Formats: sequence, C-alpha cells, structure tokens
Amino acid sequence: MSARHVRSWVLAAGACLALAAAVVPWPTAHADEPPFFAIEHARIVPVSGPAIDDGTVVIANGLIRAVGTNVSIPPTAEVIDGHGLTVYPGLVDAMTSVGLGAPQPAAPAGRGAAGRRGPPPAGAAISMGPEDRPGTSPWRVAGDVLKTDDPRIESWRNAGFTTVLASPAGGMIPGQASVVDLAGEGSSDMVVKSYAAVAISLRPSGGFWNFPGSLMGAIAYVKQVYIDTRWYQQASAAYDADPRGLERPRSDRTEHVMAGTLERHEPVLLPGNLDKEILRAIDLARELEVPAVLYGVQQGYLVAGQVAASRLPALVNLDWPTRPKDADPEAEETLAVLRLREHAPGTPAAFARAGVPFAFYSGNLKDPKEILKNARKAIDAGLAPDAALRAFTLSAAQILGVSNQLGSIEPGKIANLVVTNGDLFAEKTTVKIVFVDGKSFTIHPNPPAEPKPAQTPANCGDDHE
Repeated sequence: MSARHVRSWVLAAGACLALAAAVVPWPTAHADEPPFFAIEHARIVPVSGPAIDDGTVVIANGLIRAVGTNVSIPPTAEVIDGHGLTVYPGLVDAMTSVGLGAPQPAAPAGRGAAGRRGPPPAGAAISMGPEDRPGTSPWRVAGDVLKTDDPRIESWRNAGFTTVLASPAGGMIPGQASVVDLAGEGSSDMVVKSYAAVAISLRPSGGFWNFPGSLMGAIAYVKQVYIDTRWYQQASAAYDADPRGLERPRSDRTEHVMAGTLERHEPVLLPGNLDKEILRAIDLARELEVPAVLYGVQQGYLVAGQVAASRLPALVNLDWPTRPKDADPEAEETLAVLRLREHAPGTPAAFARAGVPFAFYSGNLKDPKEILKNARKAIDAGLAPDAALRAFTLSAAQILGVSNQLGSIEPGKIANLVVTNGDLFAEKTTVKIVFVDGKSFTIHPNPPAEPKPAQTPANCGDDHE
C-alpha cells in the first residue's frame, strides 16, 4: 500500500481477500457494506493477553478481524497511522441511566400508589400489601425504551465509553437492564443484550399510608415476589400439563415476567454501599436463590473477605463520597462519614487482593471525564492500573454476560475500541478515535465554535427606499 500513513478511503467492490493472521474469514466487500479499517504501528492492549508494542488491528463489517504484529492489511482498508497511539478495548460503564434519559417513576400496578404522611388524598388508591405490586415494573426493559437522542450517549462515547449497562430506575423492581452500545441508527442497532439483569433498589415505594413504608418492608416484599413467582411457575406448569380438574392459576403480570427472568438465569442487581448493607445483600441473594451482582459497595474495603467468600461479583460506584458543595461550613461531620470518604477509593484494591470480580460504574457522575479521574483515585489508593483497565473492559463484560462479544481485542469480537495518545489513566491523555460496532468517531476535544453571522454596517441596513 502506498499511503499507509494517511486516512484514506480505497473501495474495491467485490474484493474477497484471505488474511493469514485472521481467525475469522474475510467477508466480501460490497459498496453497501462498511469498509475495512486498519490501525497499524500502534501499541495495542488486548486485556485478554500481553500488550503489543508495535501491532496492527484490522476491522471489517463491525468486527475485529485480526490483531498482531504480522497482520496483512487488505487494499480495501482505510489505514490509520498508529505511531504514538494506544488501542484499548472500548470502555464499559457497568450501570447507568445513559440512554434512558431522566429516571422515570415505576409504572403503577394494581391498586398501588405512593403514600405520604397526613390524610391520604380523597379517592387515592392505597397499597395495602404485596398483592398490589407497588413500585414494581419488571416488564420495563431498558433496550425497549432507549432514547437515542440522550446527549450523554455522545459525551460518554467521546470519553472512550463504547458500551453501558442501561438500568431503569424508579421503584423497588424498576425493570430489566440491557447492555447497549453507544452508536447506531436506532435502538435496534444499539442493543447487545436486552435481558442482561434484573434491577432492584430496595427503596420503599410506600410511606405512612402505603405498603411498604420501610426498608424491612421492601426486603420482605422482594422476597415475596420471588416466592410468588416460583409458585406461579409450578402452578402454571401443572395446569398446562393437564388443566382438567385444576383451578386456573391467577394471571399476574409481575409473576409472568419474573418467571422469564428466572428461566433465563438473569443476574439480580442488589444494592449495598455500607458494610452492613453489603452483608445484607449477600444474605438476600442467598435467600432468593438467584445469581446476584452487588452494586454500590463503596465500603467494601471493610468486608472484602466476606464478599470473596460469597463468590458474588460487584459493581463499584465511582461516584466517591464528597462533602456537598452547599454544606454548612460550620457543620461537624461524623467520624464514620470522614472515614468512608477517605477509604472508599481503596475498595477496588481490597477487592483485587481478595479475588472479588468487580467492574466500575458511574453512579451519579454527570461528566464522563470524572469517571476516569475517580478511577485514578482508586489507582492512587493501591489498585494496579491493569486491574483498573480490566474493570472497565473484560471484567465488566464477564459480569454482564457478554465477554464472548466484547471486552477485549480479539478476532471475532465486536469492534469496540478506544484509541488514545497515551496511557489511558494518565492525566493528560486524550481520546483520539473511538470505534463502536466498527464505526469510526474522530474525537475533537475542543470543537470549533460556530461562526458568528457577519454584522451589517449601520449605513447598509436591510430597509431600502
């Protein structure tokens, strides 16, 4: 190739080339298919193996087709000079509302309605018990309600994030989370795994007049949902096998949808940020008899051994606790609050030492640049940079059940890549190019301002006699 160091389009329709280094056969190139890309002479960090100091990655039709030091580049490729660049797997935000817009309240079910202190409004429906299904809408699947115009999609992608676990919010069982890539013509192009996890918040949806009005009630309710669902599975199976002489099982939307999550062995996201909350979540996972993933876990440094013994993976919230900006400067803070603020960034290192599988998520961070900044705090607190990278890539993919599709740079996986001008966690490193499903996005850190309209001189107005 004569122009290997210049980004250029060279389309040769109908070409079908064999690539010796590729594990996956080359597809035939057609005019309506995306061209090949090749990033050569770059430092490549596959995560699943050792780094390659001077390597090449080839992309075709949205997939990684080859990676290595001795890789042939087809003539149909757009070649990117990788000198001085580093190629990483696309980063994963392992739990977020990105792509879903502002959190929505759970859809009402049965007679349930949120309560408040004081007399209930006239005619207001009161949730009296679990049969009313308060704060429960597992039929809400994040992948079905994606908002492709969410501006955070672009800002997260510009920061190097190619994939997120979009998780519904609002209620105790607000819905099912989906693994989503951050590019596509529509939501159908973006969803990698629709039914990725069942989100549970344990926030009581009731109040003084409504059930449940306490944490104890919320936990009891979640347990009851799973008891009811398993009864529904058994009763429905018996009725379907031979309905004669049997009472028809009551139709319940929650039980029907939750039965599907059990049949698919969907992991359940269980919250726990403080040590006692984490241990409570571990106990709840054991009682529910479901595969579970802990999330929050900022005080996990105190119970890393117990988390490791539970064999549950964890999603670490990188929105580290800080003193509120509008806090009263005269107000005293408790020792417990100060200790959590000081030691929370040490949780990932404690998990790594204990052998706890973990990934990172953004929590309530508004700026995606803060995500990597806070990851650096974990590195400063003892986490190895390689472990931090893995938490953003392959570990996240493994926990979310998509490691056969993404999370590392290997032939046959989705071409989700982030290209930087240095080490990912270095403060001055910038993202240059991001690939999502093989589509290239050149990142401009400071986009040029829109030109201002030319001003009309005072003596040359638009009014003419």
